[in-house]
Amino acid sequence: MKIIDLEPGDPRLISDLFPVLHQLRPHLTEDLLRDVYAEGHAQGLRFTAAYADDGRCVGASGWRVVVNTSTIRSLYVDDLVTAADARSTGVGHELLAHLEAHAREAGAHVFVLDSGTHRTDAHRFYLRERMAISAFHFTKDLKPQG
Repeated sequence: MKIIDLEPGDPRLISDLFPVLHQLRPHLTEDLLRDVYAEGHAQGLRFTAAYADDGRCVGASGWRVVVNTSTIRSLYVDDLVTAADARSTGVGHELLAHLEAHAREAGAHVFVLDSGTHRTDAHRFYLRERMAISAFHFTKDLKPQG
């Protein structure tokens, strides 16, 4: 397996990473991904792609190093997905290991990701990877007023 960090403008963001990421984030379009990365890169957003030996992209992650008062410095995973036809083949494990190495290099104290409450298979995987459920994540939709 080959794991590559992709910079903004890299054509593999759309040709390779997008189809896998779209399995997790079906609301994304190619243009929206480009826009998000163009703005998010300045805020630390990075994308990483995992490739099978046959050259096919089988995993995608979006992540950033975050500095705040609760964790001081952490690596936060925005997205982590293995292509549906490549699950349970070690892709997720390899991506997590790659991201953990980035976290250690950045001096992070904590490795953090959120996972939707409906993603029970993913939760089993994260627990197997020795991750702990350490917080609740609350959200509130902000609709235009008026």
